[in-house]
Amino acid sequence: MFRDRGTYDRFIAWREQHIPQKNLVLILSFFVGALASCAAQILKLMIHGIHHLVEHHLIEQHHWWYLITPMIGITLAGLFVKYIVKDDISHGITKILYAISQRKSIIKLHNTWTSVIGSAITIGFGGSVGAEAPIVMTGSAIGSNLAKIFRLDQKTMMLMIGCGAAGAVGGIFQAPIAGLVFTLEVLMMDLTMTRVAPLLIASVTATAISFLANGQEAMFPLTHSEPFFVERLPWYLILGVMCGLVSLYFTRGMNALEQLFKRKIQNTWAKFAVGGVTLGVLLFLFPPLYGEGYDVIRQLINGDSVSALNNSPFESLGTGSWILIGYFTAIVLLKIFASVATNGGGGVGGIFAPSLFMGAIVGFICARLMNMLGIGVPESNFALAGMSGLMAGVMHAPLTGIFLIAELTGGYHLFMPLMAVAVVSYLTIRIFEPHSLYAMRLAQKGELLTHNKDRSVLTLLKMENLLETDLKTLSPDMTLGELVKVIAESRRNIFPVIDKEGKLLGILLLDEVRNIMFQPRLYNRFTVKELMNSPQAILESTMPMGKVMEVFEDTGAWNLPVVDEQKKYLGFVSKSKIFNSYRHVLVHFSEE
Repeated sequence: MFRDRGTYDRFIAWREQHIPQKNLVLILSFFVGALASCAAQILKLMIHGIHHLVEHHLIEQHHWWYLITPMIGITLAGLFVKYIVKDDISHGITKILYAISQRKSIIKLHNTWTSVIGSAITIGFGGSVGAEAPIVMTGSAIGSNLAKIFRLDQKTMMLMIGCGAAGAVGGIFQAPIAGLVFTLEVLMMDLTMTRVAPLLIASVTATAISFLANGQEAMFPLTHSEPFFVERLPWYLILGVMCGLVSLYFTRGMNALEQLFKRKIQNTWAKFAVGGVTLGVLLFLFPPLYGEGYDVIRQLINGDSVSALNNSPFESLGTGSWILIGYFTAIVLLKIFASVATNGGGGVGGIFAPSLFMGAIVGFICARLMNMLGIGVPESNFALAGMSGLMAGVMHAPLTGIFLIAELTGGYHLFMPLMAVAVVSYLTIRIFEPHSLYAMRLAQKGELLTHNKDRSVLTLLKMENLLETDLKTLSPDMTLGELVKVIAESRRNIFPVIDKEGKLLGILLLDEVRNIMFQPRLYNRFTVKELMNSPQAILESTMPMGKVMEVFEDTGAWNLPVVDEQKKYLGFVSKSKIFNSYRHVLVHFSEE
């Protein structure tokens, strides 16, 4: 864009002089939304193009290609990531949360395109994941890097990441409200006017471009739905509980299987093979697991559950209710295995689509069981509400679940059951899991930014910025006389005692030797080893700041030593410095 650094600096100076930052943010939010939507359209075209090639030229000719195409896609995507990207681009939304919390909202430039290519290859060849998380990562990367080009501060960069995410969701789903709500709920940004306006601009712009490219018809148009009757509310509440429990299975199962896959299979080619074979077998037995599963969703919400058996080895068993219930129950249980095999094997994809897919099936199963008991509920409506419930439970985002499903289907007349199922599902999983699948990995490390400003500010504080290293260290063999000389040169009243390897042995406080330090006859009688004490607690450099504050509160200490993983002394942290830094960050964090 610029030939030399001087031109770039002059451009930035001109911008700062002529375009106020508030206006610049609104302008950039428009471009971020537009670019995110264009990326979403490109991703859709690539997925559909590859899928058409595979489906119509291979699988339709020979059904056993189900066993081979997933391995081809996983291997190609894995090789692309390993040898071209040379960076981990999985778990896109988790990485966005990490960037907001820990990396000053900086997302690498390659993320503006690598997730699009990786996920297109993965899903086009049948990977059992969704394209939405990769495109959200792409949109957020666009926002982050545009903000970086204009040298915007960290808080504004965070807002641009949110604009990219809102534009990505709005663009790929044609759901502007869901784009806004997703950013506020899942990315945990504050609901203030200065933030909402750019998010709205990005989301609406992205949706408008998507409408121009694809038309204004809903993504999952309803042809078979019934009005909501309040008498059926109790049955929707039962569905909400079921969605919450299935969300728990999805969250814990996905996390456990991912860890197992990563721990047990280290070799790259072995991952390709295991992931590809596992996915291929699952797709051969249960074709609805192929790709995003959106065709199955359309069938279920429009009353065509039987079509899901097409091309399945179980098709010959018939289409009785128990056959369908058993078949779909197996699909719900095996979906997480298919998704983990896809991503763990080397593919790139997210959990948006799997959540919607499983939700529609859970809703259908519950409705069919109720109808078999003679209750009489609409299966299409329940499939629709189940999508809302699973999304609310897995993502811990009930509003996103409600508005996204209403916008995806045009089912605005079903807001009441959508709300009931989403809220009950969310409350159910919250009993067992305080964080979503996206956030739980970061929360376990204390690296998650939340809506709670106290916790968010503590998350933004870094141990290395609080560390005090100006304290004089002592050797355990020092005599009291040598100690007095060190005290005379020090401005602090606390002294860490370390051995020859730099490991912390204890601390010595000035107040505890004050009564003997002016008695020369004792100078050679006592050594530091005899005078030192154990600290009230020892902090580790990797501790999250929330845990550090808990230690300070539990011990009542004002100064505590810090060691590294090898127990070597690094410095001290004081409660007063934490408070001062906390106030400074809080002011910056709260400014509008």
